Amino acid sequence: MALGDFFARLTGRKAEPEPAPTPRAPTTDDLLAALVRVEQLVADGAVPAVVASRVNRVVRIVRETIPRLGNLGGSAQAYSVMATATDYLPEAIGGYLRLPRQWADSRPVDRGKTSLMILIDQLDLLGSTMDKVFDAVNRADAAALVAHGRFLQEKFGSGSTGGGLALGPTASTPAPDLPPGAPPAGPGPLQPPPGRGGA
Repeated sequence: MALGDFFARLTGRKAEPEPAPTPRAPTTDDLLAALVRVEQLVADGAVPAVVASRVNRVVRIVRETIPRLGNLGGSAQAYSVMATATDYLPEAIGGYLRLPRQWADSRPVDRGKTSLMILIDQLDLLGSTMDKVFDAVNRADAAALVAHGRFLQEKFGSGSTGGGLALGPTASTPAPDLPPGAPPAGPGPLQPPPGRGGA
């Protein structure tokens, strides 16, 4: 008996139920493993080719998005990616696979659509949604690249004119000390070192 239950009995109060544990967020490995399970569901002709191609499209986009989920933070888009891998996609395929194949492919069940047609609609919706999320993730990276380019342009000058970098000697970078009699540095005809070549 827990201490709280003991005091609740002594005082006649009802014990407060303990809160249910909060499920942890899936890791990258969890998400990738879920995608592998989805691929196994549709392998070896378990579904028609029109379904397999759509599933493979969704899996590919989600797999490409997973490494960038950190860019989305705790947004609804990040949740959509995780839920697609672990819930939406496997549930859609599982619901279809639980039906007899011939029945699912030929019997209208909702507004004249067969289970196969409904599954295809669901997969198309998941595919277009994941495309939008992937595009948003990449646009965030592209915006950071553009912002960095603007910073560099302000810092060093226009890229089209070669920039404004001072490459000659300045007060902060004096010319190197040359030995007596040495020619000044700069463009001019190349001379062979003393004792080599020449007459």
